[in-house]
Amino acid sequence: MNRTGIAFLCLLGGMAQAAPTVYIPTGTGNVVVAVDAATHVPTATFTGVENAHGLAATPDGEYLVAGSLSETPGAGGDRPAGRLFFIHPAHGHVMFTIPAAGGSHHLAVTPDGRYVLATHGGRGTLGVVDLEANRPVREIRTGQGPNFVLVAKDGRRAYVSNTGDNNIAEVDLSTWTVTRTLDAGPAPGHMVFSRDGRRIYAGNLTAGTVTEVDVASGKAVRRFRIGKGVHGLDLGDDGTTLFVTSRREQRLVALDLATGARRTLALEPEPYHLAAVRGTGRLYVSSARAPLVWVVDQDTLAVTGSFKLPAGQGHQMVVVPGE
Repeated sequence: MNRTGIAFLCLLGGMAQAAPTVYIPTGTGNVVVAVDAATHVPTATFTGVENAHGLAATPDGEYLVAGSLSETPGAGGDRPAGRLFFIHPAHGHVMFTIPAAGGSHHLAVTPDGRYVLATHGGRGTLGVVDLEANRPVREIRTGQGPNFVLVAKDGRRAYVSNTGDNNIAEVDLSTWTVTRTLDAGPAPGHMVFSRDGRRIYAGNLTAGTVTEVDVASGKAVRRFRIGKGVHGLDLGDDGTTLFVTSRREQRLVALDLATGARRTLALEPEPYHLAAVRGTGRLYVSSARAPLVWVVDQDTLAVTGSFKLPAGQGHQMVVVPGE
């Protein structure tokens, strides 16, 4: 083989090794863990965070933002305040903290990398932090018990699940106002977009169902029964399989969105948050009762491995593609 062929094979080999990194906040474990998705082995631990539940990455993957679920008295002691922790994984530490309006449940970063959006469940608001100004700039009232936030690919709209109001608030990110509410079934929590962005799938925490919402009309078009204690959900690599955890029935459900067919996998103790690790054919599923994450094959729905976290439980996982 000539040198060109050898170089090409080396290039292919290098490309094949570029696996994603999965970042996992551990709540009261007070660390964020980095995991190599090729080996499913934790490779780094970032300290200096407090009760980090929500986590988001900037679009280039260079920075992570972790939100503390804890609140402390604010100025004058009359207003609760929270913190966001700005992590630079390459440097291996928390670079600085940014104040937040309150305890942050889940986070998202806008596609341009400018704003961090955080749900403040105890305040009924969506907090907005400007990363250029490095400070909070507004707080938008969305409804009772805001839980999860999604941002549309074009960056024009955000969607917030209001657990206490049984709806999803649509927020115009140019005017920072709620423009309408969408049907979401009872007590919506975690959400995910369909691949084309035309549907939102919302887990119904108390009903044990997932509601499919048409974004254009704002109407619920289908509801799928999953099991008691629905919590984490994500769309598989194929774009047609929705994976959902049932905490109380201790199982993972794979739902075929085209046919409605279901496959189930028993997981104990208490499967919790999950993330599809794009391009690997694997899921990471955390336990709500142990510092444990299962590795699950999306096609066979078999557990292919697991790893332990230093402490706490895995919450909002973020997958950053390899280079």
